Amino acid sequence: MNSKLITPMNLMLSIIYMLFIISFAVVVTLNFRPLYYMDIQHLDIAKTSGIPEEEIKENYDVLIDYNSMLYQGELQFPSLAMSESGKIHFEEVKDIFVAVQYLLIITILLGAGGTILQLKKKQYGFLKLASILTLIVPVILGILIMLNWDNFFVTFHQLFFQNEYWIFDAALDPVITILPDTFFMHCAFMIIGCVFAGSILCYGIFAYLKHRLQNKSRV
Repeated sequence: MNSKLITPMNLMLSIIYMLFIISFAVVVTLNFRPLYYMDIQHLDIAKTSGIPEEEIKENYDVLIDYNSMLYQGELQFPSLAMSESGKIHFEEVKDIFVAVQYLLIITILLGAGGTILQLKKKQYGFLKLASILTLIVPVILGILIMLNWDNFFVTFHQLFFQNEYWIFDAALDPVITILPDTFFMHCAFMIIGCVFAGSILCYGIFAYLKHRLQNKSRV
């Protein structure tokens, strides 16, 4: 096995792996509805919003379906009003999530091709490098969130949205009453956890392949 860790191929493939793991974590978290269902109880959303639990789930499910790259059409909540600015904001959110889903597909294809090539050469360093690069993400995000979640939340929106449509008026967009900031913090922690797990998995596979190759070389 080539012991040189940082090579152009390893670096390129490790970046692809990092982007794959991050996009995978985002897509999994977006579609993991039990997290929100648990928060309905944990955060007592039905009481704070004044909306029955089943109605909350129904509107939330429509929102998640809307953010799928496979969904065609406009967002229409079953029982909640929506302003024009709210409609525009959710369209912008969908654009971001669809871009992440495309990124996931692209990195799967590129990563698969690069992985096959490197495995044939018995060069596994890209997995170790991917583990290191990917680990940086949850560490930095975790620190920022722990230091000041509110500031992180506001800064995130200011970076990704060029308007203030994300600042909802509950009277015009009651959906905001069923989407408390704490739920988004839980989503952030789930994404960080998935990214961290992906980093550990990359290193674990690297260690296994390296150990197996060394054992074969001794035979």
